[in-house]
Amino acid sequence: MRRAARGAALGLGIDAIFGEPPDALHPLRAYGAVMGAVERVVYRDAVGPGALYAALGLGLGALAGWAVRAVAPATALAVGGRALDAAARDVGAAVAAGDLSRARALVPALVGRDPSSLDGPGLVRAAIESVAENAVDAIVAPALAAVVLGAPGALGYRALNTLDAMVGHTNARYAHFGTPSARLDDVANWVPARVTAALVALVRPRSARAVARAVRVQAPAHPSPNAGVAEAAFAAALGVRLGGPTVYAGVTEARPVLGCGRVPTLEDLAAARRLCRDVTIALAALLVALWVGGRR
Repeated sequence: MRRAARGAALGLGIDAIFGEPPDALHPLRAYGAVMGAVERVVYRDAVGPGALYAALGLGLGALAGWAVRAVAPATALAVGGRALDAAARDVGAAVAAGDLSRARALVPALVGRDPSSLDGPGLVRAAIESVAENAVDAIVAPALAAVVLGAPGALGYRALNTLDAMVGHTNARYAHFGTPSARLDDVANWVPARVTAALVALVRPRSARAVARAVRVQAPAHPSPNAGVAEAAFAAALGVRLGGPTVYAGVTEARPVLGCGRVPTLEDLAAARRLCRDVTIALAALLVALWVGGRR
């Protein structure tokens, strides 16, 4: 685990400096194509075929990690902190320029909600909530998976998270087939979401009590057992109010209010990006400390 911690920290650094490979060369593109073909073969609107699909996808990701072997490059491929920051920055820049059409076009790269009716504040709120949620999915969870399970854990986690994005929707096609992928993703993110909240409190100590209270009191009302934790922690640390009515696939969901501050502004989106970067730095520092401490 000590050497894996070093590799995971290096992987976070590689991603922070270089980001992800170009889309045309990204292994996830090939993975998505393969799993799309698998879906066409095994799909039935039932949990059993969905479980087989999830198992095959998770196994393929772990096998890729076994082939890579080294933890640092596997972690660098699995995390996406730089891409997350860039996507949030681009949405903020479009809103700041008054180009809401462009901002709406960019939001789906961050979050799965329907952006067509979102105004400037709604777009900012969506971007902040996505930064919070993806601090778990794109940074903390794959790094922790790398520490515990090495390269197969890092890429196995990324594969599972990709499956959730592909089929883990509660729509007519995936209501049953996508359930295993969605539930496995929930399990994989349960501990990382709470580690993320702890890291938020660590890097924003003045808000630590507010973060703890929001996670304890408000997060359980969120439909996701993990996204609510991250969003509540970010809302409390930033002093903003997240949540509320949210449109997914044309259906408005009454999401719980998280935090008790002001309506978020562009300045708060910039602060959310800084908070996410600080969480990444703190996580890398803790991993380095684990590596150094294990050598003694």
